[in-house]
Amino acid sequence: MSTPTGPGKRDLLKIAAVGGAVYAGGLIVPSAFAAKSGKGASEKDAKVSPPEDLMREHGVLDRLLLIYEAGLRKFASNQDFDPAIITSAAETVRDFIENYHEKSEEEAVFPRFKKAGKLMPLVDTLLTQHQAGRRVTQAILQSASGSRKDGDDRKRLINSIQAFIAMYRPHAAREDTDLFPLLRSLVSSHEYDAMAEDFERKEHQLFGEDGFEMMAKRVAGLEQRIGIDDLAQFTPN
Repeated sequence: MSTPTGPGKRDLLKIAAVGGAVYAGGLIVPSAFAAKSGKGASEKDAKVSPPEDLMREHGVLDRLLLIYEAGLRKFASNQDFDPAIITSAAETVRDFIENYHEKSEEEAVFPRFKKAGKLMPLVDTLLTQHQAGRRVTQAILQSASGSRKDGDDRKRLINSIQAFIAMYRPHAAREDTDLFPLLRSLVSSHEYDAMAEDFERKEHQLFGEDGFEMMAKRVAGLEQRIGIDDLAQFTPN
């Protein structure tokens, strides 16, 4: 009388495929763990597309604009606060947005639209606004330290912050809705992937391995210092 041998290796593979697992070394292992051993590893290796990279950097910019707006409210109500918060926010704008994010757009994104003859008036305006934004940021840095008391420095600072916000809200919105979604259609798959790798490499060179996360934490610290870190406070009653 023959003894049942049980399912063979081929049968186990079929069973594993149905159950979302793979057969490895005599064990049935969930397929997610066969590909990557751990959630952290898979998250770290996940590729960020060029538009996603640029859009999440816009998220950092928008949070910096919220810090500027909080400063304007404090000026309007004559609340005392440390103007070094505004200086730090402007330095982050200069270092992360202007010297990195916008440089990426100017070197890798705008030329591809011009080469393709797409959205050229928009690209020209965006480039002009980059240049204007750098001048305004410099004005913010120059006047912030003397803005604690009412006077010329505070007036110049308020005017500069208002001008910066008024320009960059529509600027970023147009890039997110009109420019970035079209980028994929202008380049090959290989070129698209190369752009993503180049963005990541430059970010690491300038800000370290976790550059984006570091900048987001820096902005979160400024939000806490100026009192807008609790998101719930913005919920209407």
